[in-house]
Amino acid sequence: MPNKRDLRMEKYKISTNRYRELKYFCMQYREKKSRLRAITELSVSSMERSKGGNKTSDRTADIAMQRLQLENDIQMIETAAIEADSALYSYIISNVVDGIPYEYLSVPAGRRQFYQSRRKFFNILSIKKG
Repeated sequence: MPNKRDLRMEKYKISTNRYRELKYFCMQYREKKSRLRAITELSVSSMERSKGGNKTSDRTADIAMQRLQLENDIQMIETAAIEADSALYSYIISNVVDGIPYEYLSVPAGRRQFYQSRRKFFNILSIKKG
């Protein structure tokens, strides 16, 4: 991403590295949604021996934990966008997740207001993510 500039987040006390961490976390949104849809084995209950030794592994529990983590990550991104600006949340997600520039989104708000809401989104996400 050499031609993409980082947002200045000093106002929210978010460092450049933290901002990039949050940005890349958001860029995994579509992948996480796809993986969540692909996990359909939850109803299969079987105990299997793990390859490395005598530990038993409950496949259903592992799948449930994966689903829970993916659902939490997706929900975290969506709620942060809604809390930042409920009228612009879908545009914020499109911009942050898919990298679609403001100019191509047909946002029903001015550029300054949109980027202010986007900064607020990253601040809320930073707090939620911990």
